[in-house]
Amino acid sequence: MTNRSVEVERYLATLDHPMKSGVMRLRSAILDSNAGISECVKWNAPSFRYDGTDRVTFRLHPRGQCQLVFHCGARGRGEFRFDDPGGLLVWRGPDRAVVSFADQAAIAAQQDAVVALVNAWVRT
Repeated sequence: MTNRSVEVERYLATLDHPMKSGVMRLRSAILDSNAGISECVKWNAPSFRYDGTDRVTFRLHPRGQCQLVFHCGARGRGEFRFDDPGGLLVWRGPDRAVVSFADQAAIAAQQDAVVALVNAWVRT
């Protein structure tokens, strides 16, 4: 059983975005890191689920932007604490944060730290 989604594959096949190769690289790294993480399309972008709950979603619009939004699913969790040793997260609310990537090089440089954050986040 694979944790890749045909829906996301179709979405990516037609994606016209200047950071598409970085998005695909980060997507693969996240999915390869944890068989319990699956994916779907949410907010018109690839989104990662854990235990059936959407937890981390790409934000690719406006077109030149590339962010990962770390969220607590539809119900939220109220305010909680989360350890971000690399200081990559920018908090947008008590239960939502983002990591922004300026370019392909930023995705490559931050990939390992971001994958570790995703794996920690989905378990909170």
